[in-house]
Amino acid sequence: HTTPEKFYVEACDDGADDVLAIDRVSTEVTLTVKKDVPPSAVTKPIFGILGTIRLVAGTYLIVITKKKKVGEIFSHAIWKAMEFDILSYKKTMLHLTDIQLQDNKVFLSMLNNVLSVDGFYFSTTYDLTHTLQRLANTSPEFQEMSLLER
Repeated sequence: HTTPEKFYVEACDDGADDVLAIDRVSTEVTLTVKKDVPPSAVTKPIFGILGTIRLVAGTYLIVITKKKKVGEIFSHAIWKAMEFDILSYKKTMLHLTDIQLQDNKVFLSMLNNVLSVDGFYFSTTYDLTHTLQRLANTSPEFQEMSLLER
C-alpha cells in the first residue's frame, strides 16, 4: 500500500496482521497492524522487497512485482524474480536541478538494466544465502532464527 507519507507492506499469509511501515521522509521502518493502513492508500501486489538504494533524487524502494517458481529444496519453494518496480520515497523531483534530473535518469536506467539481468532468486522459507554444508554445521538456534535476523 502506498500513501504520500508511507509505504505499507502487508504479508499475504493467512491470519497475519502485521504490516511493515516505511516512512517516506525519515526512512524509518516500523511494524504496525492492518487497521493502521489508510483506506486511501494505493494498493498493488508485490512478492517481496529486494532492498533500497540511494540515488541523486533520494532513496528508492525496489520491490518484486512478478515471480516464477523454478524449483524446490527440501519442500521449500524457490522463486525467480522476473519483474521489479523502483519506487521513489520522494513525492516530487522539484528539488533537483536539470543536471541532477538527468543524472538520476541515467542511474535509474542503469539500475533497470541490472535488474533485467537473469538470476535473482529467492525463497520465503529457505535460506539461499548459505550453502547446505554451512547450514548443516550451524546451531539449531541459528536455523530457528528468521532469515532477516541471520
